[in-house]
Amino acid sequence: MSTNQPLLQPIEVGDLTLKNRVWMAPMTRSRAANPENKVFELHEEYYRQRASAGLIITEGSQVSPRGVGYINTPGIYSAAQTEAWKGVTKAVHEANGHIFIQLWHVGRMSHPDFHNGALPLSASATNPNSKSYTPEGFKETVTAQEMTLEDIKSTIQDFKNAAKNAMEAGFDGVEIHSSNGYLFHQFFNGTSNFRTDEYGGSIENKARILFDVIDAIKEVMPENRIGLRLNPSLNGVFGMTMDEETIPTFDYIIKKLNDYDLAYLHLSEPFTDVSKIPFAEQHIAKRYRPMYHGKLVINSGFDQEKGNEIIEEGFADAVAFGKPFISNPDLPERFASHVELAKWDESTFYTPGEKGFTDYPSLQEAKVD
Repeated sequence: MSTNQPLLQPIEVGDLTLKNRVWMAPMTRSRAANPENKVFELHEEYYRQRASAGLIITEGSQVSPRGVGYINTPGIYSAAQTEAWKGVTKAVHEANGHIFIQLWHVGRMSHPDFHNGALPLSASATNPNSKSYTPEGFKETVTAQEMTLEDIKSTIQDFKNAAKNAMEAGFDGVEIHSSNGYLFHQFFNGTSNFRTDEYGGSIENKARILFDVIDAIKEVMPENRIGLRLNPSLNGVFGMTMDEETIPTFDYIIKKLNDYDLAYLHLSEPFTDVSKIPFAEQHIAKRYRPMYHGKLVINSGFDQEKGNEIIEEGFADAVAFGKPFISNPDLPERFASHVELAKWDESTFYTPGEKGFTDYPSLQEAKVD
């Protein structure tokens, strides 16, 4: 066992002491296949198996019915959903783990089938020209409905209520999903936000909704239990296109986050090709480490070696791993033992049931077999 690696050192996050810096990234798994979009015993086992992570960040969970854009994804807006999540948090805590829930609104990345025929909501009336995974299979997205100021106010309240529900459900904190082409990102981006009111136009206005949500959430939970995810270099996915204001917008957002005492900032390195975009930044952690004064978590494309390296170099405080945690439920133990990681099965990423979800053995179970 080799536990003196940077990844396996404890870390203070807010008022929490986390046992390592190998965090489980949020991943949609589409197992909440029930009419109420709530988790159940299968999720309890899934997250319990992965409680050796320094921090588990759950799959994205809708803050309201209007935030839904994919089938079989859980929510955190109803009493039934909140009660169901209590089983997950209890299972993780009994295994000495910590868990945050990711709060999600997909915005225009949805379909009228999810909203009784109504159009999805977004910053402006735009179409991501993508596909939405509906109960009847993949369907082409449509032009969204521009949110009114009342819609925005209501959505801010939805995030606040979801955070309150998360605390009631026993979560250690929340992560605001302001990344990957979903609602907040649609406000940030000049190709999806054409508003002329206080939520559009200038960089400050395009970012306003995010800070309004943070200010609302911190009324119902400690500020140092709020995390945030951003993807500054997303390009060519879900209709997001980088332009000359993209990087300056994220520079502004990340610098302003220093005004808050957040748990962490979670950034994604590019997972699409931005090499031909002159204003794109290829090394997100290296760019934003000097700008952000709090705990910085980095994600996308890291293995054990690269993860240890980026922490040792001081560009990140923790690394969030996605797919490796699917097939290696005890990933930190495997890093400590320097064993080869088990391969994941992509065909089961989004299929209902135990297969590809809770049936990957731990290292000890694999040795017994």
